Amino acid sequence: MLEIFRFTPAELAILGLSLKVALMCVLLIFIPATATAWLLARKSFVGKSLLDSIIHMPLVLPPVVPGFLLLLLLGNQGLVGKYLHTYLGFNLAFTWKGAAVASAVMAFPLMVRSCRLAFSQIDRELELAAQSLGARPLDVFFSITLPLALPGVITGLLLAFSRSLGEFGATITFVGNIEGETRTLPLAIYSYTQLPSGDLPAMRLVILSMLLAIVALMISDRLERKANQRIGRYHH
Repeated sequence: MLEIFRFTPAELAILGLSLKVALMCVLLIFIPATATAWLLARKSFVGKSLLDSIIHMPLVLPPVVPGFLLLLLLGNQGLVGKYLHTYLGFNLAFTWKGAAVASAVMAFPLMVRSCRLAFSQIDRELELAAQSLGARPLDVFFSITLPLALPGVITGLLLAFSRSLGEFGATITFVGNIEGETRTLPLAIYSYTQLPSGDLPAMRLVILSMLLAIVALMISDRLERKANQRIGRYHH
């Protein structure tokens, strides 16, 4: 029974790679997702509905479709990737950085949805009051809007992080399943299930994935409660 909790160095390396990819994913989408959410929540413009649909498309498409499109765009022979490869020597396809990009594409709409809801629930009178006192729009955003939207932003970041840890379809299509380079937790679980003796290591990684999900949810809940307490003090 204890064997199920004895993680091998290879399994721990898979965990480390998955965490690295997930952290990079969050870093990639934090600013653009927050800005996009604010734009969708606060502004009206021609093509807004189309932009909203394009942003949320990864949620309804089979994951292999975004992965295939990434391969066409950013692969070594892709529309953009061939120039990155030829002139900068920079490769995304079949690398862990590409896995982070694939995760970012799939996680982006989740963070946008969470942040957009948070921005839309903010009392605009507070922002208008600050502007009437001479605060610049950027100052208003960082001193009032963003702090009040913080619980939603935190939820979005944790959703993106968790989504990255569980990403499979777009990742395997864009960067493959390369041991030590792109084999994250879900890809490793899939690989072990194809082996006659892979049930035990697969189960260990499944348990590890569940533990990570629980920890992420607990951290999200704790951070949200702290943020809400700060917002309550702010209102008072």
